[in-house]
Amino acid sequence: MNALINWLDNRTGLKKLMHEALYENIPGGARWRYVWGSTLMFTFTIQVITGLFLWTAYSPSTTTAWESVYYIQHHMQYGWLVRGLHHFSASAMTVLLALHLMQVVIDGAYKAPREINFWLGLILMQVVLGLSLTGYLLPWDQKGYYATQVSTEIMGATPVVGPQLQQLAQGGPQYGHHTLTRFFAMHAGVLPGTLIAFIVLHIAVFRRHGITVPDPDRAPATTFWPDQVLKDGIACLAVLGTVLTLTIWHHGAELAAPADPSEAYSAARPEWYFLFLFQFLRFGWVEHQGLAFGAIYLPGALMAILAAMPIIGRWKVGHRFNVIFLFVMMVGIIGLTGLALKNDAADPDFQAAVKQAQDDSVRIEELAERPEGIPLEGAVSLLRADPKAQGPRLFARNCAPCHRYDGHDGTGRKVTFKEPIVEEVLEKQKDGTQKKVKKIIDYKPPVEVLATATDLGKFGSPDWIKAVITNFKGTFAALENVKDKDDKKKIAESSKHFLEGDMSDWSSTHAQHWRVKENEQALTDLVAFLHSQGQRRGAPGISDEAPKRGRQIFETGKLPVGKFESNCIDCHSLQPVGEDKLLGEVGAGPTLTSYGGDRWLREFLSNPGHEKFYGSNNTMPAFGERLTEKELDLLVRWMVGDYE
Repeated sequence: MNALINWLDNRTGLKKLMHEALYENIPGGARWRYVWGSTLMFTFTIQVITGLFLWTAYSPSTTTAWESVYYIQHHMQYGWLVRGLHHFSASAMTVLLALHLMQVVIDGAYKAPREINFWLGLILMQVVLGLSLTGYLLPWDQKGYYATQVSTEIMGATPVVGPQLQQLAQGGPQYGHHTLTRFFAMHAGVLPGTLIAFIVLHIAVFRRHGITVPDPDRAPATTFWPDQVLKDGIACLAVLGTVLTLTIWHHGAELAAPADPSEAYSAARPEWYFLFLFQFLRFGWVEHQGLAFGAIYLPGALMAILAAMPIIGRWKVGHRFNVIFLFVMMVGIIGLTGLALKNDAADPDFQAAVKQAQDDSVRIEELAERPEGIPLEGAVSLLRADPKAQGPRLFARNCAPCHRYDGHDGTGRKVTFKEPIVEEVLEKQKDGTQKKVKKIIDYKPPVEVLATATDLGKFGSPDWIKAVITNFKGTFAALENVKDKDDKKKIAESSKHFLEGDMSDWSSTHAQHWRVKENEQALTDLVAFLHSQGQRRGAPGISDEAPKRGRQIFETGKLPVGKFESNCIDCHSLQPVGEDKLLGEVGAGPTLTSYGGDRWLREFLSNPGHEKFYGSNNTMPAFGERLTEKELDLLVRWMVGDYE
């Protein structure tokens, strides 16, 4: 070994290099407070190594980016581990940067002759944040897509050159394929190269002036090796342990559903270390000042103060100001981050959006794992054609103004209305004159909108059918919220007629039968018969014993104890599945053939005013005129559960 080392030293000067690297003098002895720089280098090394592995499987295009990340996360051997280490190391690097900055300022390591090194450190901090920002988009999922759009909009708010900067970053006037390729080039090439160059400069200048020691007489001087190396090694091991724990706990990094520019995404938030800025921009007075003020001018002023610290710190009072300023800024950042998390936790709409985003993430994984795999047009096409994903959205847009789905709009949100507060304000005209115009200056707290039609969360299920039979008026109670056009205190005549009609009377007068214990099975059989006619997933077969018994009750009205005063077929016609003959004539009630099934529901939504449904009593619009065939199919299949 000595011969090998001597041979290398003779040709490379290895011993001198090792001595320079390891035997740096540390006045006052090794200390834990000096470990932050080494831990930053360690996390950056993790980023480089894991980034190279990710690069081997990543494909930067709008139809392959998400798909390649999905492959890394779910199919590449230990890909989830590599991706998780890369992701959580980025978060760790941000925390370590803040700690390193605080240590430098508190120790006064920015003072002469170390000003240049401090400024190099600030540049490194900006590059690291740039790496975090550009990496957020690369999975090309909904979360990264919409969160990164905000950053490009901030670029567009830059004075003078804003629009040009935004176009440069986006690769054109719109967000798309070139945005992804440019962010990838920045994240995997330009920024890492810039970071390495400035790290070399930073370390070179640092070694020129040596370590800043607040109290050099606290202990005998030592060298970097072995005492400080031991402390640095333990600190790096702690960082690695933390990052590994987070990676294993979360099984890699989160991957939301693939980006879909045509779909709104309310759950978009920046990564946690940018949440403070997001929360700051949400304040009303900041919004009033404009995006440039909150995202460029004020943060720019704070960075200017940081950059001026070596000059301010020449005096003792200046150093105290620097320490207090940095402490206040850190407390403000932590406070704003906490406030953002608190507000989001208390926002039911945001929580519903997060739940929907999680459901989409789970669903796209199920779809991608099918034998057919992911089509050439990309994974987003799977979600666009999936009833389970699109049904709730279609329901929210088309049905939720009147109906509810288990109490919400189908996507988990309450249906609310924000009443605007309108005031007359003076507005300057083009000719220089001022004119009073009405403008929305604020909104009143949102109020929940009352449903005006029945809740369809369990539509067509045995529970729904049973509720209609036993408590018709209660099932359709939401119709009481439909008010008369002339007198808002009165129920609309059409709703009143429906709630007090024949079926409501039948349900209330026959309620006594269902309270008899001997008739419990009869009710179950009748429900099973009607459920079997829908032929929905999970429905009993028409030849099963319960539907057979239920058919007899439907036709004859005979119960173990008692009998219907009027039979079902007196009002409802029904053609049993697999038979040609029609039971009963078309009467006052809707035809129950295939009731609650996909065929019945598709016909009903297309033309609810048809005589075999509710005829002239119907007030529901015909959605066959509002929805495309594909949209109607997706909505119906979701409502009947046909999406496995």
